[in-house]
Amino acid sequence: MNVTKDIYYVGVNDHQVDLFEGQYDVPNGMAYNSYVIMDEKIAIMDSVDKDFAFEWINNIKEVLKGKSPSYIIIQHMEPDHSGSLKTFMEEFKDTVIVSSSKAFVMMKNFINEEFEERRIVVSENSLLSLGKHTLRFISAPMVHWPEVIVTYDELDKVLFSADGFGKFGALDVEDEWACEARRYYFGIVGKYGAQVQALLKKASNLDIQTICPLHGPVLKENLGYYLDLYNTWSSYGVETEGVAIFYTSVYGNTKEAVLRFEKELKELGCPKVVVNDLARCDMAECVEDAFRYGKIVLATTTYNADIFPFMKEFINHLVERGYKGRKIALIENGSWACTAGQIMKKMLEPCKGNIIFENTVKIISSLKEENVNQIKELAKQLME
Repeated sequence: MNVTKDIYYVGVNDHQVDLFEGQYDVPNGMAYNSYVIMDEKIAIMDSVDKDFAFEWINNIKEVLKGKSPSYIIIQHMEPDHSGSLKTFMEEFKDTVIVSSSKAFVMMKNFINEEFEERRIVVSENSLLSLGKHTLRFISAPMVHWPEVIVTYDELDKVLFSADGFGKFGALDVEDEWACEARRYYFGIVGKYGAQVQALLKKASNLDIQTICPLHGPVLKENLGYYLDLYNTWSSYGVETEGVAIFYTSVYGNTKEAVLRFEKELKELGCPKVVVNDLARCDMAECVEDAFRYGKIVLATTTYNADIFPFMKEFINHLVERGYKGRKIALIENGSWACTAGQIMKKMLEPCKGNIIFENTVKIISSLKEENVNQIKELAKQLME
């Protein structure tokens, strides 16, 4: 596939993987992207997972037509992007690796090679001339590993964005970009909003006409849409007006309260209400929804003097990713020693800048008339 006249896509689709990074469900597979820049000197942009080394190298050879690459640029050392590097270097014995100093340390750790005689170390604003094309390297630490660089082709105005602007899903499956890109971002990159903001600030000084990520499709049209979403996500802004409700329920009583809360919100004119059963819904999609909406409701039971395990896991995900700037309402249930609300508040303390309503809905075993009134009042507060 031609990206531009001189840039070719040579990546692969993985339909063997069921859990990306051992935890994210990927029913539509994954794409491991790689690119070839044809010029007086030829550059390969990144590698792919080791299981696809020979398919990837064959893709490269089809583009090269007997020529040899001068450079392979490794922007990110995660094994899905560097796993075939050693096989590549054995195949193309005159190629030089271009990467950051931290990446070469990681190479030693991952593949027991540092390629001391075949490497160029680059840093912020280093330049590499291929002939017509000049590549500018930009440091992007913790987006989402410390060694990451991104690369800007000054001729074709292409940003090779590493894991930035990536998404779940193979390229031979059509799906909505935003849904799987959002789940990918908040699952994998979401903790590092400040670092993504720093990279976006650098990118704002570049004339970018095409974005080539390491996962997902090449982005050419309406780039403002993708950049605006990334700015919203990385600044912890609200993407969609509405309320997301997350609950666990043992015997259905907490669920009954949640459905009543949903009804009240809709009657109050809430533009969107999303309800997630944490025991059954995909956890990564739940995390995605929590960041997408500006208001959330957490409803769970007291369980073993703690809270129900799925809610505990969910809140841990939010805290780990620096959840902030939201309004949070709580519903707790317990048959004796009801402490779920207190525990949820305590767990959320590290997350700064949230408003947690004090008047928790407290259910003792089953929903009562007083609880219905509490729900109505809390729903009104949440909608104010």
